[in-house]
Amino acid sequence: MTRFGKVAVLLGGRSGEREVSLKSGAAVLATLQAQGIDAQGFDPRDRALHELETFDRVFINLHGRFGEDGCIQGALEMLHIPYTGSGVMASAIGMDKWRSKLLWRAMGVVTPDFELLKADTNFVAIEKKLGLPLFVKPANEGSSIGISKVKAAGGLAAAYTLAAKADPLVLAEKFVGGGEYTVGILGHAEHGLVALPIVRIVPKNEFYDYEAKYLRDDTEYLCPCGLSAEKEAMIQQEAIAAFKALGCSGWGRVDFLMDENGQHYFLEVNTSPGMTDHSLVPMAAKAAGISFEQLVLRILELADVG
Repeated sequence: MTRFGKVAVLLGGRSGEREVSLKSGAAVLATLQAQGIDAQGFDPRDRALHELETFDRVFINLHGRFGEDGCIQGALEMLHIPYTGSGVMASAIGMDKWRSKLLWRAMGVVTPDFELLKADTNFVAIEKKLGLPLFVKPANEGSSIGISKVKAAGGLAAAYTLAAKADPLVLAEKFVGGGEYTVGILGHAEHGLVALPIVRIVPKNEFYDYEAKYLRDDTEYLCPCGLSAEKEAMIQQEAIAAFKALGCSGWGRVDFLMDENGQHYFLEVNTSPGMTDHSLVPMAAKAAGISFEQLVLRILELADVG
């Protein structure tokens, strides 16, 4: 397909999610090449970014720092090369769970209660305020890196120390225990966004951590998700609004939790989701009748500068 020109598939990178990115990128690269597109893998850990000047567009399959936090997006803006996914600002905000929550809360998007932690925080007071169990997570990491579930009183300090190794910004978040779900989204904010069928995630371990996401084969993914058609449609529209609130575009994923009373709480946005055999957006797309090949082409078609 000559209409796309020469395409760079960015994969690998320098974040803690490098291995997942390599798998995502390999799947996308093979799919593009199989459809006759002049696509080449490009690992920014090993190559200078100015080499991208020879490409006509870029498919970003980087995850985590330097890949979905606005850094690579800014470099591509400077090179004036169309790229997939959200722009600089939305990528940076979407990567930062704390600032995402602040913005969502200001715009009326329901998200679990949270507190920003520091080394001198009164951890006992936070445990009482948010209740136990609770989650502790680095604000700027993905793939559940550095996340802990604190179940016993006095455990927050150790969880903070673990998370702080991954990022100086650390969040404590109220536990919501009625189920984990995600909504895939495709399209441009200006021209219309489409929500894919909701997927429910049922991990067999304590929570949907790195192992459950990428290493285990017993995590269940339910699509249909089990919600009523009316409830699913309502949440899909709210997910689109939450996506747009952060300035996101192109494609992505909005994760949410459900409590035991059926109230949903938006958790975070992923602006560069995985494209592996365990990944959620391809799963949701398949349920909507969109093959992996069609999904990859659709995302590439949405490539833009900014």
